[in-house]
Amino acid sequence: MTQTIPTSDTTGEALVNARLDTLLAEHRAADTVEFLGAMYDLGLANVSFPEGFGGLGVSPGLQRTVVERVVAAGGPAPRVSIGLGMAAPTIAVHGTDEQRAKWLRPLFTGEEVWCQLFSEPGAGSDVASLSTTAVRDGDEWIVNGQKVWTSLAHEARWGLLVARTDPDVPKHRGLTYFINDMHAPGVEVRPLRQMTGQAEFNEVYLTDVRIPDAHRLGDVGDGWRISLTTLMNERVAIGGGSFSRKAPIDWAVELYREHGDGNPVLRDEVVRMWIQHEVLRYTVRRDAWHAFATVAASRRGSARLRRRKSRTRSRASASAASAPGSTWPANEAAADSNPTACGSSTPDCSRLCLAASNSDVKNVATTPPAVPGPSARAVSCRVSRSIRSRLGIWTTSWWNGLSKCSV
Repeated sequence: MTQTIPTSDTTGEALVNARLDTLLAEHRAADTVEFLGAMYDLGLANVSFPEGFGGLGVSPGLQRTVVERVVAAGGPAPRVSIGLGMAAPTIAVHGTDEQRAKWLRPLFTGEEVWCQLFSEPGAGSDVASLSTTAVRDGDEWIVNGQKVWTSLAHEARWGLLVARTDPDVPKHRGLTYFINDMHAPGVEVRPLRQMTGQAEFNEVYLTDVRIPDAHRLGDVGDGWRISLTTLMNERVAIGGGSFSRKAPIDWAVELYREHGDGNPVLRDEVVRMWIQHEVLRYTVRRDAWHAFATVAASRRGSARLRRRKSRTRSRASASAASAPGSTWPANEAAADSNPTACGSSTPDCSRLCLAASNSDVKNVATTPPAVPGPSARAVSCRVSRSIRSRLGIWTTSWWNGLSKCSV
């Protein structure tokens, strides 16, 4: 497996900017797939990845330079999805050169969607207790089992799968990591309908699914160690996100300003949604700072934050839909899971499909800083100031009491 030693920041910055100059001079941002493919070929997909596989082997901090210049030039903002946030780093670290060449480029261009096949009905937080089995049959593995709470399984081309290949050893040692073809015979995806009527997750049934041994990631029995790479990147991805993508609450605020007509009830609801969004944003940012504390905490924390993000996003979308004159869809899940429903004639729906991707918060570093995260008081101060500034709220004793901030 080819490894690349990162270059110094000075050398790396010059290299990254030179490649960006070439990208922006020779490729049109309007053609998204072609543009993203050119980014990959120039090593700008993830600059810390090995050369030849979407990267330049330089400091990961230089990716911010890439994003800022591309977005400023009208190019696509990066979307932290299961593929980009979890599959790509796992394949880059543990995959062979052949596997990297096969999966990384179409993953980055968005031509192939990925999902994560970890959780099971009897194995949620304790992933190592999973019961899905993979039995060797020549150059293939026969997989049987059930996965649950799988986002995007109905759209995915590939799935990150952990299965038990040796039931006679301690549970952490008997796992192997595979890349599963979601279109293979024996793969059945069923939506999980929630009490809200939405179906944000799926359950996946695997019946005698054959996976080529060439799609095994890492050694047999090394699945737990490889899955930690995925889980740690999942943790960071939840606390990360895009640099410029707006969240539904941002659109809700804009729609209120345009169509709210000073309605105090609707204004109060938007303010409440903004508070929840800001508190959640700072919570996931602080959580990401401590991403490497413990593996168990990582998994439990990620699940809680996913649920909180889903609730906050849905409430904000509902508020946007209630604004007079708004064409915002009331059923966010329908718009989010059916991109074809979003046409140019419904700009608010298109905005929702864009904003309601897998991340609604700002980017953070992939390694925790030396200083601890912000205190609750510091968070509330930032939230209060942000709300007052964004919604034009005059300073009152109520706001001062809430935030304990000096004016």
